[in-house]
Amino acid sequence: MNGRATYPRGVSNFVDESNMCARAGDGGAGCVSMRRESHVPMGGPDGGDGGNGGSVWLEADSNVASLLAFRDYPHRIAGNGTHGQGQKKHGKGAEQLVVKVPVGTVVLDHETREPLVDLGRPGDRWLAAAAGVGGKGNARFLSNKQRAPTFAEQGETGEETWYRLELKLMADVALVGFPNAGKSTLISVVSAAKPKIADYPFTTLEPNLGVVKMADDSEFVVADIPGLIQGASEGLGLGHQFLRHVERARVLVYLIDLSSVDGEPPLRQLEILRAELGSYSPELLARPSVVVGSKSDVLTAADWDLGDALDFEISAVERQGLEPLLWRLVELSKQSREADGAPEGFVIHRPEPGGFKVVREDSGAYRIVGRAAERAVALSDLTDIGALSHARKQLDKLGVNKALRKRGLRDGDVVLIGSFGFEYEEDA
Repeated sequence: MNGRATYPRGVSNFVDESNMCARAGDGGAGCVSMRRESHVPMGGPDGGDGGNGGSVWLEADSNVASLLAFRDYPHRIAGNGTHGQGQKKHGKGAEQLVVKVPVGTVVLDHETREPLVDLGRPGDRWLAAAAGVGGKGNARFLSNKQRAPTFAEQGETGEETWYRLELKLMADVALVGFPNAGKSTLISVVSAAKPKIADYPFTTLEPNLGVVKMADDSEFVVADIPGLIQGASEGLGLGHQFLRHVERARVLVYLIDLSSVDGEPPLRQLEILRAELGSYSPELLARPSVVVGSKSDVLTAADWDLGDALDFEISAVERQGLEPLLWRLVELSKQSREADGAPEGFVIHRPEPGGFKVVREDSGAYRIVGRAAERAVALSDLTDIGALSHARKQLDKLGVNKALRKRGLRDGDVVLIGSFGFEYEEDA
């Protein structure tokens, strides 16, 4: 046989689902400072800006095998920016936190389970939590009308969000079959993966990956998918959890147990497997595939009178019939890769919604929703009359007052922006 193992990819403590909390860093506060030096009669404001916090990024990395790192510690927290200082010294920005995840990780909304991004190629990056922006120091508010501003902006709070992570294995070939069809034995023989092998059903409770390298140095990655049963597409036998890992495979191997005398006959096995894959995702039935009869050292296709129903007949234990099968899988894998083209990594920035909207709450209060408006209030020290005046000007520039009046706002109505609330009064 020309197939030989190179290195193991069997995964211990394999975890393919987990929650994750991404917490971006807060921005540092701007500084209120006045320049005071001898022989400088009018020093003026010289407070520096606060530094930006660190954002949290997810990056697909081929060297990460599973989501095990998130099982016991789901939190990923970036650093905060430092505060500004006098003499126009700006605070230091925090470093970006890049969290490595396996290639094939899908990020979902924690509540709705809506897919947000699919990190399916090495190097793919996604912004999980945006950093808080540092506040401006009082030197930034110097103007002809305001010669000595006594206020500065506070730092913006970084985003904090929970996500659901799901891993779909990236493999060239997926072995699909009933429990004890011989999948684990086959992958252990043709690669360096070391799955658990026993003579009882559902020996494999987690997928195993192995790399098969041929005599001409061509290679492919094969996945041993835990055994499927009838009803797997409806969730029976952890069906959805197992079937998810078949989705990305380029080539499917239907492994049919020829020794199954008391169980389902070979053709019925194939019928059930195809029906379950089709029910889960009809697109899977269009994938390149081969039908392989296993355990030919016990019974053969001739014993079942299968005719041309099988593409290959093998015995992994006796290492019989493996070479033609492996070369065929190499060929199909190459054809599929060429059809897909060369992968290119990408970076996804979540677009920041622009503008704002006015929402009427059940209490009758008017709430302003929109990052720009909320930021104008959150970054301001509203205990200072100058900061309060600056915040009002920012809201007016955004058109908040005009929008409120269009919604029928009257004197005495409550307006809420973020955590700040006030009673509206029409300017005289």
